[in-house]
Amino acid sequence: MDADKKNFTEPIIEAAVQVAQSVKAATLFAYVSSIHDLKSLKQAIKTPTKLVLVCRDQQDVDQAQDISAHVLSVPKFNLTRMGQIKMATLMAFSQQLLKPDDVFVFLTGIGEGDIDTLVTMRVGKEYEIFRSVGQPKLTEHIRRPVFERILRLTLELAHEGREGKPIGTLFVVGDHREVQKYSHEGRINPFKGYTEKERNILDDSIGDTVKEIAKLDGAFIIKGNGVIVSACATLRPAISDEPIPQGVGTRHAAAAGITACTKSIAMTLSESTGDVRVWRLGSMITEIEKQSAGSIDATKPPSAG
Repeated sequence: MDADKKNFTEPIIEAAVQVAQSVKAATLFAYVSSIHDLKSLKQAIKTPTKLVLVCRDQQDVDQAQDISAHVLSVPKFNLTRMGQIKMATLMAFSQQLLKPDDVFVFLTGIGEGDIDTLVTMRVGKEYEIFRSVGQPKLTEHIRRPVFERILRLTLELAHEGREGKPIGTLFVVGDHREVQKYSHEGRINPFKGYTEKERNILDDSIGDTVKEIAKLDGAFIIKGNGVIVSACATLRPAISDEPIPQGVGTRHAAAAGITACTKSIAMTLSESTGDVRVWRLGSMITEIEKQSAGSIDATKPPSAG
């Protein structure tokens, strides 16, 4: 069985290298846990393509560093194949490992299994990944570690949830003074009275607190440096002129509206599906789908009801 898996995986990896060379891809991404021979893959990659190894834990990072490959650390979550690609490429984009108009090749599979999927795309040309053309840098007004920390927390909330179900959540990051003009605190602000150091999202000790407060209604408003301004806030922004996906609720409409009238980024977690969406300039720039229990398909199955 292992031999069959290896024989299935190796032709896909060989094809990915050939495709990367043929289209002069800027980057070839691959999950460390799915590659049997990292050294051979690294040797097969030729300029101008660079190899970026996606790492889920420290063991992955150590293996990537052993062959001097670029490392991209991502949370270890159960996502669809496209969800894995979207999460990794979004984080790569925030770290400037990808730039607008870059062509990339991505190798992935389900969970930590063998490679079974090869995707080639151009940054900004595929709405499924992210609408980056014409967008400012993700970290223009927000520190990169802050963006990645909030993305991780949102994904953790999607997978941990409450009583087995996702928790609907909205984070608004950056341009906090303008954001506050369109918001009011619906209940007591849980972070009022604490020092900025004590309420910075980058402090690992605050993660559990944020997750508990996320169970309450309202939005988190966060400075670009990670300081939490308020939680449980109600947003009253103007309606975005940009079209938003059909079927999304008021939380997503608020995210679209607040990012349309401020220089902020919003992240929403759907209570019904557990999908994470990122919003910028009034529109959704990417959607990361949670892997449904028992599903083996690369596409997100329709939600019940």
